[in-house]
Amino acid sequence: MTLPLIDKNDNFEVIRDQIASIIRLETANQQTLAAAAAKDPALWGLRVFTERANPWEQFRADDEDTSPIVNVWFDNLNFDMAASNVIERQKAEGVFNIDVIGFSVSADDPSGGHTPGDEGAARTAQRGLRLVRNILMSADYTYLGLRGLVWRRMPQAITSFQPQLGDQGALQVVGARLALRVEFNEFSPQYTPETLEFLSIDVRRTEDDEIVLEADYDYTP
Repeated sequence: MTLPLIDKNDNFEVIRDQIASIIRLETANQQTLAAAAAKDPALWGLRVFTERANPWEQFRADDEDTSPIVNVWFDNLNFDMAASNVIERQKAEGVFNIDVIGFSVSADDPSGGHTPGDEGAARTAQRGLRLVRNILMSADYTYLGLRGLVWRRMPQAITSFQPQLGDQGALQVVGARLALRVEFNEFSPQYTPETLEFLSIDVRRTEDDEIVLEADYDYTP
């Protein structure tokens, strides 16, 4: 007996990509609503990536788009043995990090003094984080659009961090991380029984083990 070809994504991969897709879709919707309300749609813009090690490097590649960058990446996974079975389904509790990166440049203020880039970067990251949290925790996405697969989603923590850019010059970058805890099902390949093709029967006498009936049958489903 051998396993069939494992040609699928595990559900933690599906959920990671689903989180990114939800943010991308709803960000576009928010920009449309903002424009209809005569507001600057750029303030609702986000650039969404998955599994990027240094997403803030995108600012160097495209310094004209000042939208916060969102990077969705899988962190860790634990299994609930009491709510799982050893054959097919395992209840998983995973953490998915959603990093929101904001940047700004220090500049002189025409009215006097200067505009600090670090404050601007922090406020930009927090604006993006606000959008992400409200989108993912809205009633529309109680099950992240994967009902039957996802049991529950809930924020675990929010933390700020400072990306390491090395020689960044006047560019200021600040990150905010939403750790989202998701409970969901993972499934494993199952044994596929072989089709019965041939049946052989021997009936023996209890007293002396003499065969009293012997028959062979070909089985055609």
